[in-house]
Amino acid sequence: MPIKFTLLASNRPKPAFQRKKEANCHMRIHFIAIGGSAMHNLALAMHDGGHEVSGSDDQILEPSKGRLLAAGILPSNHGWFPDQITEALDVIILGMHARPDNPELLRAQKLGLNVQSYPEFLFHATENQQRVVIGGSHGKTTVTSMLLHVLHGIGKKVNYMVGAQLEGFDRMVALDDQLDMAIFEGDEYLSSPIDRRPKFFWYKPHFAILTGIAWDHINVFPTEADYVSQFAKFIDTLAPNATLIWCEEDEKLQKIVAERTRTDIRCIPYRTPSHQPMANGQMRVAFDEDHHIETHLVGSHNIQNLSGARKLASILGISESIFDAEIVQFSGAARRLESLHSTKDFQAFRDFAHAPSKLKATTSGVKASYPDWELTAFFELHTFSSLNKDFLPSYVDSLRDADHAVVYYDPAVLSHKNMPKLDPAFIRDCFGEVTDLEIITSFKTLEKRFDSVPRKNHVLLMMSSGWFSGLDCEFDGP
Repeated sequence: MPIKFTLLASNRPKPAFQRKKEANCHMRIHFIAIGGSAMHNLALAMHDGGHEVSGSDDQILEPSKGRLLAAGILPSNHGWFPDQITEALDVIILGMHARPDNPELLRAQKLGLNVQSYPEFLFHATENQQRVVIGGSHGKTTVTSMLLHVLHGIGKKVNYMVGAQLEGFDRMVALDDQLDMAIFEGDEYLSSPIDRRPKFFWYKPHFAILTGIAWDHINVFPTEADYVSQFAKFIDTLAPNATLIWCEEDEKLQKIVAERTRTDIRCIPYRTPSHQPMANGQMRVAFDEDHHIETHLVGSHNIQNLSGARKLASILGISESIFDAEIVQFSGAARRLESLHSTKDFQAFRDFAHAPSKLKATTSGVKASYPDWELTAFFELHTFSSLNKDFLPSYVDSLRDADHAVVYYDPAVLSHKNMPKLDPAFIRDCFGEVTDLEIITSFKTLEKRFDSVPRKNHVLLMMSSGWFSGLDCEFDGP
């Protein structure tokens, strides 16, 4: 199904990315901190596009290491090497893992070279395309994944950047200046170590969606008001006459949309449709009296994301009937309420959850989908915010819907982040009156507790933005 867009006129000079492509020239691109999840995917995309790619990092782990090696662009040594920063480079992309005093960055600045953040590069690469941005404190990866899944199903090729590996896609980013649309997951975190603006300020989208706001990243936004204001500022960055889709169930978004100063922006709300779990483990979703689907998605927050993606797709010209036909095959993005194991008596899920609101939504949603089974929920304190004494009280009642709750953290992570020690009793108090709450700080104890979870009439939920210190979450047998 063709989707037509009217490109906005621009008198700005064409970006270097496009000028070089039109002249059939290859760019020389160097990645400082190439081993990151997003960075190595962009490096692979540029390499496949025929550009000359180099990079450096002080540590590169799997899967980045293996993928870069297979492409022939894995740095031969770990570390930073200023001598490879020369005037022959067209652009240097600076990753968040690098520090402001990185020796390669300092060399590039001394030479006056073109240093860009990851989102800045994405914008310049798609400056003459229609841009779609999915933002919000939670759900943005899922909504982006849903939209890409549907577009892939109908054969519509687009540029994209998404925060998870998707079935049917080779990588998490694609850039081709011959395409007419780019879909980006819009992150509110910093653009780079030397660019303190949120990433999504760069994209200037023609179409955007905001899924909701819940305070996060306390290391960057020390107050909730400061954090919320970033989303109001994001709306001001939208392209002229842009369309904003927003979740009308979110109180903070209600206020931001009502108080916006841009009258040229068309604002379209969405909300969670009626839904109920079915005996076969699926969810029946009724958009209205005449339209319903059955989906493998679990949890009310995923159904809310589904509604947002459906509304956005409609605005982009994809009919609701086509969206519904394609989305029933969507099983989720990696680590976004991903199924780890499934039998008639036992279900196990893994979710990239770390903010209090996401924990609460995920836990309550999974419990509602399996009301007759007991739920054991594991949560790892891993981010700077989740390990911060001032932020921890925000987790009150976030695990209340779990029958058994386990909160794990590795004291070594606190040491690595130069953060003060935490008292397990204090953490327990922060989570409120959870019926059965355990605080675990030993990996061996974590392994034993994981293995002890019943496999009969039970649901297991693993929530973290990390990997539980390398815990093996594989299951043997049916």
